[in-house]
Amino acid sequence: IDCIQALTSLPSLRAITRNLLASGSPGLASAFTDAARTRLRQSIAKRIANTNGLFETGIDGIHAVPSSGLDNTLARIRSLYGAGMGFASLKHLASIVNATVGLRWELDGSMATTLAVIDTDISQAIQSCKEELEGGRVNDLTTAREEVHKLRVSVQESLADVENWGGEFPFERAVNSIECWKI
Repeated sequence: IDCIQALTSLPSLRAITRNLLASGSPGLASAFTDAARTRLRQSIAKRIANTNGLFETGIDGIHAVPSSGLDNTLARIRSLYGAGMGFASLKHLASIVNATVGLRWELDGSMATTLAVIDTDISQAIQSCKEELEGGRVNDLTTAREEVHKLRVSVQESLADVENWGGEFPFERAVNSIECWKI
């Protein structure tokens, strides 16, 4: 197996994995996702960088733009909620939302586009949380509620900040997802 991993391209490994999971026994996909969650708990969840440096000042010296580090952080967060670890991803998404407070961005620039994508990430993470709850994989409901509350507060603080400077609030979908969800 090590030889296959070493000599096969990443897209081919993905295809092999998908085919194996689709054609294997019913318990194989479940075992695979359990193994993925275990690995993510050990590695990615702990390695997600803090929010310092996720945004930087653009060339105009006024407006914020996403930094190169943001893409890597978002990829790790997506790995978490994609593997069914939505609650583990919420605190990181809340930190990103918090990092936007005090920033200004152009309405049609790369920052606005990136924030719209993050808005979608939040909605997807919330869906992952719902599935995590339904699947009985939440060990501590109090901590889960705290993570949702932190995200709610972060989004509300961002809304107040954006209204204060007259910008366009980027997290509308997140507000709706949070408000329609009772945990």
